[in-house]
Amino acid sequence: MFPVNVPNILTVLRVLLVPVLVVALLANTPDGDLIAAIVFVLASLTDFFDGWLARRRSSITTFGKLMDPLADKLLIAASLIALVSLNRVAAWVAMVIIAREFAVTAMRMVAQQQGVIVAAGMFGKVKTCMQIAAILALIAFPSGAVWVDALVYATVAITVASGVDYFFGIRRRMEEAERVEPTP
Repeated sequence: MFPVNVPNILTVLRVLLVPVLVVALLANTPDGDLIAAIVFVLASLTDFFDGWLARRRSSITTFGKLMDPLADKLLIAASLIALVSLNRVAAWVAMVIIAREFAVTAMRMVAQQQGVIVAAGMFGKVKTCMQIAAILALIAFPSGAVWVDALVYATVAITVASGVDYFFGIRRRMEEAERVEPTP
């Protein structure tokens, strides 16, 4: 069981919105793109508000620490995979973004096992905003406008750069932790 608080409920809601988003995108229904865009915006807003509320209300839980990033990755990965199947984004773009997300998650888990916690930095927050903007643009403007393509490529570049930055930052923090002698 998990502690029932507003941030955790918002995280669970984001997970539950993922299949709704995918169905809205992939089902051949009238206004499916509009519904998908609305669901994606709602899910993205839960990402902002759950973290903000958890910090503001001191409601940070183990469940939230685990499920919030997982919910984010599910939302981004499912959206990109659905958009690839609709030929709205190249498969390599989706794979680069998804691979970065899971690589950072794996690095974060290894670091945590060694007692190193690395909070999301500004670069990661910019990356998340760019990913949300690019996916929303791909959902709302399926015709392939030049500005959407430019946004997608800028998002890929920022995603890769933030992954590299995270890798070197976490590596440095882990090396520093190894140099510190444990006190008996």
